[in-house]
Amino acid sequence: MLQTVPIPHTPLHGSRLILGCMGLGGGWEASTLLTKEHEREAREFLEAGLELGANFYDHANIYGRGRSEEVFGRVLKEQPGLRDRLILQSKVGIRWGDEPKGAPHRFDFSRKHILEATEAILRRLGTDRLEILLLHRPDPLWEPAEVAEAFALLKAQGKVRYFGVSNMNRFQMEFLQSFLPDPLVANQLQLSLLHSGFVEAGISFNQRVPQYPDGWEGTVEYCRMRQVTMQAWSPLDRGILVGDLADKPDNVKATAALLKTMAARYGTTAEAVQLAWLLRHPAGIQPVLGTTKPSRLRDCAKALEIGLSREDWYALFAAARGATMP
Repeated sequence: MLQTVPIPHTPLHGSRLILGCMGLGGGWEASTLLTKEHEREAREFLEAGLELGANFYDHANIYGRGRSEEVFGRVLKEQPGLRDRLILQSKVGIRWGDEPKGAPHRFDFSRKHILEATEAILRRLGTDRLEILLLHRPDPLWEPAEVAEAFALLKAQGKVRYFGVSNMNRFQMEFLQSFLPDPLVANQLQLSLLHSGFVEAGISFNQRVPQYPDGWEGTVEYCRMRQVTMQAWSPLDRGILVGDLADKPDNVKATAALLKTMAARYGTTAEAVQLAWLLRHPAGIQPVLGTTKPSRLRDCAKALEIGLSREDWYALFAAARGATMP
């Protein structure tokens, strides 16, 4: 069973592994219609998650052009009483091109968009509130005072309990937080063995090789200091490390080989070891799983059974970074 951990600044306890719902609803094509097969897949996904003890489900209003939330809502409706046992999180702020016709792909943190997009999320999910709402990707034209107004109204109406961000650095978080009376509770970021700038920033300052990762300075420390949970999207690098390695660079091949060796030694799966690397970090990272297949969810859940040693953690990091340690 998946462990639950307290979510700082809230009374909530969420499963350490968050189940991501992006894969539900038939993909990204606007013309796709929901079918009984999509409902079956969503039902099996939710049932598998509940069997594993997962109570934390991550959405975004753009996933499946809204169909991911809609099909999840249909399945949720079949089980009266289940809603109160779940933590539902969604995101707003990314807007498709040609919506309305002729508009560019863009980001939108306006008060109007946040409120309207959240109302649409609630309708699709068939619920009266979200536990957590995240701003999906930074909007260069944002006015944090507008964001604060939207958050305050949604909270006062009981439609969102807590708020967070996604893909923001320390300075953007500090700027937004200065307008908010309540603390941000989460920042969802791309974190993984092959996307480890968050770790690299801690050791490669003043080094020429590898190049110091722009944008990461102080972000991990800020999140830890302010107790903002770091959620990891794409924690398994889209399956690259357990797939075909024929045309992959040397560091990817070396990392995949080491994962396989460690999985055999720990008596588990390569996916579980990959996730255990994130779980070992003292920031209390919560990986957001991208798979909706029950068998892969079960493989991933084994990560919580692994006590990855400091030596194994560093061995994986060194292999993935593809360079000697400074």
